[in-house]
Amino acid sequence: MTGTQPGPRYVLDACLDTAPFGDPVAWRHPPTSGTVEDGWLYGRGAADSKAAIAIFAHIAARIRHEAGRLHGSLTLLFDADEHTGRFGGAKRYFRGPDAPEDVAGVMIGYPGSEHLIVGGRGFLRAELTVRGRPGHTGSKRSAQNAVEKAAQLVLSLREHETPAAVDDELALAPCLTVTRIAGGESYSIVPDHCVIGIDIRLTTTFDESAAKAVVQHVVRLVDEQWPATEKTTIAYEETWPAFVLGATSAVRAALTLSASRYLPGFVGPKVAGPSNIGNFLAQLGIDATAGLGVRYEGLHGTDERIELSTMPAVQATYHDALLRLLRDNADAVPQPQR
Repeated sequence: MTGTQPGPRYVLDACLDTAPFGDPVAWRHPPTSGTVEDGWLYGRGAADSKAAIAIFAHIAARIRHEAGRLHGSLTLLFDADEHTGRFGGAKRYFRGPDAPEDVAGVMIGYPGSEHLIVGGRGFLRAELTVRGRPGHTGSKRSAQNAVEKAAQLVLSLREHETPAAVDDELALAPCLTVTRIAGGESYSIVPDHCVIGIDIRLTTTFDESAAKAVVQHVVRLVDEQWPATEKTTIAYEETWPAFVLGATSAVRAALTLSASRYLPGFVGPKVAGPSNIGNFLAQLGIDATAGLGVRYEGLHGTDERIELSTMPAVQATYHDALLRLLRDNADAVPQPQR
């Protein structure tokens, strides 16, 4: 939707794909049934994020009729590659060869009506390949067990579960988690390598470089205790920085004002522990809120559901915020400088 006057572009973003069902038999209602019971709509993706898609589509249909008074444009972005962790749709839109250059802000429709999510910890992911020396389990001799070495490395990493203090800006501390370990081929072979996956949640005071320094330090100490083996190799994978929107951010200001007006029980802005596409957008210099939506229960679990009665207030909140951002009047929140 494009207004009749030039102005910034705002994007309403939600995901089309869903988390896996788990055991369908454990559900109160089948996960694809869309059953409504006592005012709750059941189904996988109801909260994350089919409700947001429905709300955003209705907003776009309604706001088209006000185009004559609007300065700027509104884009709907529904990503079908979000729960994979690849965010293929969003990356293609914001970083592709024909990416728009006028995006002033993004509002992501993750559920939850008590807080507006205005930031999140970042992450660094790495794969550590621990080296040993193979041999027959019945005649080990000079064999060096890579799985045993990896177990020692895991315990050493565990000592750095909280590698730094709480970040005052985020009110959260960084954390390190071992997420995968794989090694060995046969009962009769001493393993010659073992792979460890780690995830490190970053803050503004404990960034990518600080996280890498911790990993490299721990790896070096363990390698020194296994001098007869090759050194552990570290392959760093994707990383996104921590982010937090300042109080003067246009999308934060507009949604906070509108939520305070329309959402009962709204507490205010909050920084989330998990990362989200807002972290990726922060790298591109684009402001993004990463959650304000319907009341929900069972997110990513059995019996995911939303309270249908909360949908109108959420729709009114986003609609009102967009009018604040796209109308050229004295009540509009200040636009960010680009």
